[in-house]
Amino acid sequence: MKLMTGMLVTRYSHDHDIVFRIKNINGEKVLLHGEDLRLEADAPVDDVRVLPEEDIRKRQEEIKEQEEYSYRLFRQDYQLMKEKKDVEHKKEEPRNVQRFQLPVKVLHIDGDRLYLKKCIELYQRLGLQVHGMYIPENELPIEMEKLIKKVQPEILVITGHDAYSESKGSKKDIGAYRNTRYFVEAVRQARAWAPNLDQLIIFAGACQSHFESLIRAGANFASSPDRVNIHALDPVYIVAKVAYTPFMEKVNVYEVLKNTFTGEKGLGGMETKGLYRTGLPYVETN
Repeated sequence: MKLMTGMLVTRYSHDHDIVFRIKNINGEKVLLHGEDLRLEADAPVDDVRVLPEEDIRKRQEEIKEQEEYSYRLFRQDYQLMKEKKDVEHKKEEPRNVQRFQLPVKVLHIDGDRLYLKKCIELYQRLGLQVHGMYIPENELPIEMEKLIKKVQPEILVITGHDAYSESKGSKKDIGAYRNTRYFVEAVRQARAWAPNLDQLIIFAGACQSHFESLIRAGANFASSPDRVNIHALDPVYIVAKVAYTPFMEKVNVYEVLKNTFTGEKGLGGMETKGLYRTGLPYVETN
């Protein structure tokens, strides 16, 4: 079968462990993007196997089931937080006073159009306001300052694809990573705009990214401590946990990670204040 961009494939050399989508074909080489993992890889044409339709359907069902499970876990956590706050408010306030909430503004910048679409759908399902932008990873440092000034978000996501290559250096060498250096520079620019870690919450990185550099650059949360792959939707669940945690409370890092697909091997971060703010009284507008 002739290879074409957009096809779902696996690699013989890696025992077909990850499903990729063909991003580009250049002679005898293909550029691959993980279908559900934020991983970028090259492969020879003869190392690639086109995924049969039956396998695609089975895989889609498994992924959908996994995504629904994570969504249900998050909704349970959110409901518990809401019930706790409702009990506190009833003790403190007259019954006839209604509260209102201030929405959190999220700027999600992604190096993959398909992932961006999936993430925006999940943000909307979780009731979050998001500005989504597709920008290739190598253009992130060029566009960051302009975008952040325009949107002025409270949460910033800088993600796309990445990968560590042992042939290019050790895991400590940032030059051995495909796109980490672009993520790091983008984080530095964003943090220069908002130096306080609680003024702008930043998630940065993708599969196998250099976690330590991203944290040092100013990210609150990043990937990937153990240089493992992360799921396309992981950044959304981190954002949602921060957005729905009351601002008088700290976000427990373990609590943030437990509903992600990847967990602490692929994601990490530091204590951060929540951004969920309520006020009173609620006034209806005509």
